[in-house]
Amino acid sequence: MILGLSIPAFIALHVAISLIGIVSGLVALPAMAKGHILPKMQGLFLVTTLLTSLTGFLFPFRGFTPAIGVGILSTLVLIIAFAAFYGLGLRGRARGVYAVTATIALWLNLFVAVVQGFLKVPALNRLAPTGTELPFLAAQALLLILMLILGAAILRQSRLARKAASRSIA
Repeated sequence: MILGLSIPAFIALHVAISLIGIVSGLVALPAMAKGHILPKMQGLFLVTTLLTSLTGFLFPFRGFTPAIGVGILSTLVLIIAFAAFYGLGLRGRARGVYAVTATIALWLNLFVAVVQGFLKVPALNRLAPTGTELPFLAAQALLLILMLILGAAILRQSRLARKAASRSIA
């Protein structure tokens, strides 16, 4: 039992939180790339993505695993994202910091989703049973490329917003 839930129930909760984080991130971050900050959606993305990492630490494990490493990295990145979004209000360079950290956090969540998909979905597992085969590597490479494009678009938009803000002050 974890937090009073059976292991299957806790897994279902963890997956649901993760999916909410992914969906809200896939709404919030592309909107930000277009110059629209959706505060409630950004907040939902940040909270559920952090909860995804934190609930991941509650699973029984023995020793350090790649999942623990991803969880630690995600948590650290999200602390910086929270500080940029809430602490600094995306002012100045905080907008760029948020662009990078939020993109990394979403990518890590999606990275794990792809891993889990290839582990748990029979059709995908048949294509890459060990996770070292070309279909798995291609999926992860495509995901990384898409996230780099998204992150670059958000970063570009953050630079434009920063320039516009400095012009309005002057």
